[in-house]
Amino acid sequence: MSQTQQQDADPRSGLPAMIAVSSGKGGVGKSTVTVNLALALRESGLRVGIVDADLYGPSIPGMLGLSDSGPPAMSPAKKVIPAEGHGIKVISMAMLTSDDKPAVLRGPMVTKYLQMFITQVDWEGIDLLLLDLPPGTGDIQLTLAQAFPLNGAVVVTTPQDVSLRIVRRGLRMMEQVSVPIIGVVENMSGFTCPCCGTVTDIFRQGGGARIAQALDVPFLGSVPLDPEVVESGDTGRPAILSAPQGKAAQAYRDVASALAGRVEGGRRGLQTPFDWQVAKGTGQPAPGAVDPDGNPELPVAMRYDDATLRITWEDGAEMAVNPRDMRLACQCAACRDEMSGARLLDPATVPLDVAPTRIWNVGNYGIGVAFSDGHSSGIYTFKALREMEASDLEDV
Repeated sequence: MSQTQQQDADPRSGLPAMIAVSSGKGGVGKSTVTVNLALALRESGLRVGIVDADLYGPSIPGMLGLSDSGPPAMSPAKKVIPAEGHGIKVISMAMLTSDDKPAVLRGPMVTKYLQMFITQVDWEGIDLLLLDLPPGTGDIQLTLAQAFPLNGAVVVTTPQDVSLRIVRRGLRMMEQVSVPIIGVVENMSGFTCPCCGTVTDIFRQGGGARIAQALDVPFLGSVPLDPEVVESGDTGRPAILSAPQGKAAQAYRDVASALAGRVEGGRRGLQTPFDWQVAKGTGQPAPGAVDPDGNPELPVAMRYDDATLRITWEDGAEMAVNPRDMRLACQCAACRDEMSGARLLDPATVPLDVAPTRIWNVGNYGIGVAFSDGHSSGIYTFKALREMEASDLEDV
């Protein structure tokens, strides 16, 4: 099998750019923002799809007038054909279950459905997928961040303190898994009276801008509290269509312009996603460009020769890692005590000639490695790899 065939076999290959829309807590209007952003991006010429990743409380189909769309059909290639509303393609748990049937799912099933929604749906022709996440920092957020190299995340909040305190955690979680923060959107920022024009700050004022400044991330704008937004979502015709000249619609367009720039900007570092079958010599990721002022914790090239994993970083530094050292440094629960950090792995059980058989990307922030001794549950963050003891290539 050629390298091209191997990459084509990876279900993650050929996927469009992906941006997560998240929130620290529920009730901030995240799904409403997602739908209107999708339509604003479509106005700009992008072909957009939405993955309704809130498996327990799906709402996207109703907002796009797809409540009665029925179960999705299958394409000749055995992929799910997403529904389409107002030119936006959508996949959601709401299309697989009836309105009064709850999605009772444990963690492994959640992961299965999420991966199916992205890799087994026919997204051909789509430029950008918006992932409408459930609130919080739980299993769904981590699954998506680890399984797919997200282009970025937009965090939605309301101005009041209780929302801002929680959104801080969501931002930090995205940073920990190296998902770029595109910025913060403040929803329900103020109510303008339709009779006299007086603006009432129901949830206080300027909280979104303050939290963005405090965390050094962009503030994308404020969306006013408008009854038209609520009514239009309930009727399946979002505000950007039903009130295109309104202040809320213009705010959505302003945010959408920032997202469009993220899609056009591309991604640095190793070509992702990748699934490098080291033992077979297939699927090695294409290298990225070196920049002397680049990120010292972003790899741009990897190769394996002379029983050594060789990594080139964006800042130009090169290092050589011994596979056995990597195996002994594994931090998974089978090799380290999760509470104390004490080593559980007996070094004497690791062969001196242990070698990687497969290496794959874990989101934007690390790699997974399968070794010849059968171990494959460890995740090596780029930061941890850079900090590993290594020597310059000319010295090995």
